[in-house]
Amino acid sequence: MPCPLEVPDGLMFGKWKYEMPNGSPVFIAFRSSTKKNVQYDDVPDYKDRLSLSENYTLSIRNARISDEKRFVCMLVTEDDVSEEPTIVKVFKQPSQPEILRQANLLETEKLQMLGECVSRDSYPEGNVTWYKNGRVLHPVDDVVVINLQKIVDRTTGLFTMTSSLQYMPTKEDVNAKFSCIVTYYGPSGQKTMQSEPVVFDVHYPTEKVTIQVLPQSSTIKEGDNITLKCSGNGNPPPQEFLFYIPGETEGIRSSDTYLMTDVRRNATGEYKCSLTDKSMMDSTTITVHYLDLQLTPSGEVTKQIGENLPVSCTISSSRNATVFWIKDNTRMQTSPSFSSLQYQDAGNYVCETTLQEVEGLRKRQTLKLIVEGKPQIKMTKKTNTNKMSKTIICHVEGFPKPAVQWTVTGSGSIVNKTEETKYVNGKFSSKIVIAPEENVTLTCIAENELERTVTSMNVSAISIPEYDEPEDRSDDNNEKVNDQAKLIVGIVVGLLLVALIAGVVYWLYMKKSKTASKHVDKDLGNIEENKKLEENNHKSET
Repeated sequence: MPCPLEVPDGLMFGKWKYEMPNGSPVFIAFRSSTKKNVQYDDVPDYKDRLSLSENYTLSIRNARISDEKRFVCMLVTEDDVSEEPTIVKVFKQPSQPEILRQANLLETEKLQMLGECVSRDSYPEGNVTWYKNGRVLHPVDDVVVINLQKIVDRTTGLFTMTSSLQYMPTKEDVNAKFSCIVTYYGPSGQKTMQSEPVVFDVHYPTEKVTIQVLPQSSTIKEGDNITLKCSGNGNPPPQEFLFYIPGETEGIRSSDTYLMTDVRRNATGEYKCSLTDKSMMDSTTITVHYLDLQLTPSGEVTKQIGENLPVSCTISSSRNATVFWIKDNTRMQTSPSFSSLQYQDAGNYVCETTLQEVEGLRKRQTLKLIVEGKPQIKMTKKTNTNKMSKTIICHVEGFPKPAVQWTVTGSGSIVNKTEETKYVNGKFSSKIVIAPEENVTLTCIAENELERTVTSMNVSAISIPEYDEPEDRSDDNNEKVNDQAKLIVGIVVGLLLVALIAGVVYWLYMKKSKTASKHVDKDLGNIEENKKLEENNHKSET
């Protein structure tokens, strides 16, 4: 503390004193200007804490609250005594405030002690303010009750401020941050210090219950597992509920979940849950989607060619279903209909249906159709272009696939024994190439598990020209030709061929009549003409 007075000429000595509360002085330091010596008075509070410089500046070490006094500097000359006071103020920053005795939880609609904000060792005394989410909490009767206590330590003179807060919370106080701020004074003015914020667990009763279906799928199908979950909006949430199942009059007591496994269509309906005291309730509607398919007939079915086979695929579902047919892994454009079974109708059929809105809901049944038939034979012949051989073809139909055998009656060399085409839709052909030296008879034998069929054909010697019968085109496309134009063209061509053949036969007949040898009629299958041919051959030999 510098002496506020200017040092005068003729100064004899200077002194410092302080004033007691009653105004009486207490001298604490003396300095002579002539002897240059310093003396300190025997004052216990300032023992070994004072220092007086040559310019009469007084220093006090280890400042205390008790040093807050009115100090006076005295300068004495022979003619005068001058005095000038200095007021000393002492400040002590308090400790950071902290919230103690915190409530374990807060309950709504109940005034209760939230905690105490404590800040210690302040001088002068400070003030405490409560905050919620950064806003000042002002006292409100029966809602916000604040009580501030200031206690001074008699030894140190320092203050401890304790502010208690009683509070009635609401649901909106969930996750609210409570804090307190201490306001104190320092040499530069007013300052503040804030506590760490505290969040309290706020308990409040349930006001609404909610029922959910897990997993949260838009569709449920038969066979699924579903879980009903009931929840309340209270804190803490309810742990037990009553679940009401369609058809049941009494609720089923359970935790917050109720499991339903492998649900069926009869589980469709309204489901409810409530608190155990039945005070609150919520409901939801569950629809269990289903899909039934009935294929008649199904499995393996064996029928005879030409028979009728009614086929039906009946669908029962919770929504409109899509139905389609597959035959031998190829999707069909229309449903199968068998009024007269053919070999090409045989195969593996699948009737399949789906509910497009319900993932994974798909049903299918199969029909393995077997079309059986006794062997049917048609034989054709033709002279090969080299004029050295003839090809005889045996066209065979039947299922199971018939085995084919050939027999030849008469003299002739077989150029190529037999050759079979691919067996398709119950049909195939076997051919034999022969160069007969004389008239011969070829027999085609076709046999399966149902029957043995034999058909013969007379073939003239290679040297005798004859009518060549065309091969029977038996592929599927020819069988399905129904076009009128093609039919008319076929008729016209047939008539022309008949006229041409008739002309050729007549010319051959006239020529053979003149030579009277080896006269052979075209139709070797005609018995009377064959006899004539044998008589002519006999006359030639004689």
